[in-house]
Amino acid sequence: MRKAVVLYWTHTGNTEKVALSIHKGLGDGGFEASIRKVRDADDVDFFDYDLVCFGIPSHAWHPPKPADDYLKAKFARYKTEGRIRLTAPGVDGKKALVFCTYSGPHTGIREAVPAGKYVGQFFEHLGFLVVDEWYVLSEFHGSEENSTLGRMGDIRGLPGARDLLRIEDQARSLALRI
Repeated sequence: MRKAVVLYWTHTGNTEKVALSIHKGLGDGGFEASIRKVRDADDVDFFDYDLVCFGIPSHAWHPPKPADDYLKAKFARYKTEGRIRLTAPGVDGKKALVFCTYSGPHTGIREAVPAGKYVGQFFEHLGFLVVDEWYVLSEFHGSEENSTLGRMGDIRGLPGARDLLRIEDQARSLALRI
């Protein structure tokens, strides 16, 4: 059976909601899927999985420091083990999905894309094929102004139930096609 792991870092719960939807969709799509918070995933070996899903919120165009530190530590370990090779040749059967929550009170999704691309590079350097990047509009918790007056309009309550079902469906479809 194909194996997937959904790893995520969350501060307000937005990214966790998305992670749970992805986890359910992958399971419904035929993957043996597990889910872990980054802080509890030091023992996870990306190479043990056919698909690694990695989720973060965008913080000022970057992943949050704990998620970044986690990826850098994994990168250093894999480099020491010789798993990171010049030209980053692909490793058969190894894929990654990057997902990023954002509120974007100023420029919207453009605030999230750099963070998603950054995370994707860790997996590409390992030889994983990044099959997609998902950016999910989410409430800016703790600031009504940033959740109502920004470029994205009123984003309170996002991601909502409909968004999460759509993400679950996307994950199921992804599982069936890869």
